[in-house]
This record gives sequence, structure tokens and C-alpha cells, in this order.
Amino acid sequence: MSGGEVAGILVAVFWAILVSFLAVVLVRLAQILRAATKLVADVTEQAVPLLADASATVRSAQTQLDRVDAIASDVQEVTSNASALSTTVASTFGGPLIKVAAFGYGVRRAIGRKTPPEPPRTVIVGRTLPSARRGRKKD
Repeated sequence: MSGGEVAGILVAVFWAILVSFLAVVLVRLAQILRAATKLVADVTEQAVPLLADASATVRSAQTQLDRVDAIASDVQEVTSNASALSTTVASTFGGPLIKVAAFGYGVRRAIGRKTPPEPPRTVIVGRTLPSARRGRKKD
């Protein structure tokens, strides 16, 4: 064997090792791609129903919000009607009721003045008056 033949055999062996290494790498890459494809398919299978459920939930929430909006507008209308009614009642009955109350107060005061006033009391500091002793028991 000559030096050229040995060099050719070495190149062929290295070439075979390199091709074997690349074949192993390509097989592993194919396995990874198959696993990734399966993972994407599984995620898609689970994501589509979840998105459908989320869409249904959003539609339901929108329906409920529309109902709440209608209720809020009805409450606002009732509030404004109650306010108008309160204003009407106050303007209709408020003035006459105030006049009747003032008249009643004046009558009570006038009747109260007809009774004779009580005599003023005399207060003596430090002394007990005989009327205060009447309620006591003697020991």
C-alpha cells in the first residue's frame, strides 16, 4: 500500500463517520419535528373548544350587560319620576301645611298665655325650706 491509498482509505473512513453522524442528527431532528407536530395538534384540539367557550362566555356577558343597562335606564327613569312627584307634592301641600302648622303653633301659644303664670320661687342657698322637709321620714 502506498501513501495515496492510505490517505484515500482515511478520507473514506472519515467521510463514513461524518455521514453516520449526520444521519443520527437527521433522525433525531425528525423525531423532534414529529413530537412538535403532535404537540401543536394537541394544543389545537384543546384550544379550539376553549376559544369557542370563551366566545360564548363573552356573548353571554354582553347579553347580561345589555340587560343591566336596560335596568339602569329604568331605575333612572323611576328616580326622575319620583323626584318630580316629590317636587309636586311639596309644592302642592307644603305651603298649606306650613300655614296650618304655624296657625296651630299660634293657637297653642295663645292658649298657653291664658293660664296664670306661676309665682316666682324664692331660692335661699344653704337653707332647707319647710316644704322640702315634708317628704322625709323621721327616724
